[in-house]
Amino acid sequence: MANRLFVKGNEAVAMGALEAGCRYYFGYPITPQSDIPEYMSRELPRLGGEFIQAESEVASINMLLGASASGARAMTSSSSPGISLKQEGISYMAGSELPGLIVNICRSGPGLGGIDASQADYFQAVKGGGHGGYHIIVLAPASVQEMYDLTMLAFDLSDRYRIPAMLLGDSVVGQMKEALVPHRYEGAHLPAKDWAVSGKGERTSQNIVKSLYLGDGELEAHNWRLHKRYEILKEKEVRHEAFMLDDARLVVTAFGSAARIAKTAVRMAREEGLKVGLLRPITLFPFPENAFKTVTQKTKKVLCIELNTGQMVEDVRLSVSRDADVVFYGRPPGAGSLPTPEELLGQIRNHYEE
Repeated sequence: MANRLFVKGNEAVAMGALEAGCRYYFGYPITPQSDIPEYMSRELPRLGGEFIQAESEVASINMLLGASASGARAMTSSSSPGISLKQEGISYMAGSELPGLIVNICRSGPGLGGIDASQADYFQAVKGGGHGGYHIIVLAPASVQEMYDLTMLAFDLSDRYRIPAMLLGDSVVGQMKEALVPHRYEGAHLPAKDWAVSGKGERTSQNIVKSLYLGDGELEAHNWRLHKRYEILKEKEVRHEAFMLDDARLVVTAFGSAARIAKTAVRMAREEGLKVGLLRPITLFPFPENAFKTVTQKTKKVLCIELNTGQMVEDVRLSVSRDADVVFYGRPPGAGSLPTPEELLGQIRNHYEE
């Protein structure tokens, strides 16, 4: 049996990144994600890597852009206000077709907010938080093990599609400790980075990485090329968890840490004889549209639970069968308050129909 470690979710992200071959980290401390740069600052030099605590979040995202343009596997991390400061750089990376991992361990807002767990960065992550109408790949872990595993997957997807990837967690899954089974990285076959800026060398021309297109029709063609890639993602890279959905009369949906609480509530409902199931999106972009459409062909009621005032619920409503009814229950963070399984069970009872 593989060794089991008892680690924080934030530490699992760093461990997964190092195992996946990340050797460059650029970041800036902010609660509740500072365990990640702390871990990387200790371990990267031992592996011959580079850790740089940048002077700001703006600097760190542009360092990530530069490292990625050279073909390196690199990452940054922050929490909500810091991710806001990175948005211009993320847009530049998306426009330049550059891979790279951005980790957001969300805290509450808007503004400075607080350090409580929140899922209010959903819009920012999945809709393209900067300018230009782009998307990035967004993965939402719900456990320490997934913080480790999905970090590796995020790097691979980002490299394969030349799109920045984001791991969207929060202070619950980032700060809690659970058993982790580490394993060797087994990356899929990835295309060579023949686009990387590495000097002219033996090539007849020098590679150029850019997001500026001024020629007649060039920018339109570039945007349609990006859009086509997003459509391929939707076709090939959607991931979700289906739990007790076969005979469900009510579908509960949630992502990340909220899904953990919701799953317990679903189990409690089953013990009462209520036929309830859980559909948990793991990829937030691409969103599991077909999974929602399929399940609501027979189950016409969906309860969407989030740690905010309603964001993912909009994508749920766009994805379900036309005659399905979607209701929302949210708890924006405050004073460390999270919904209990009993609280969510009450919502399930309220919306359950025989």
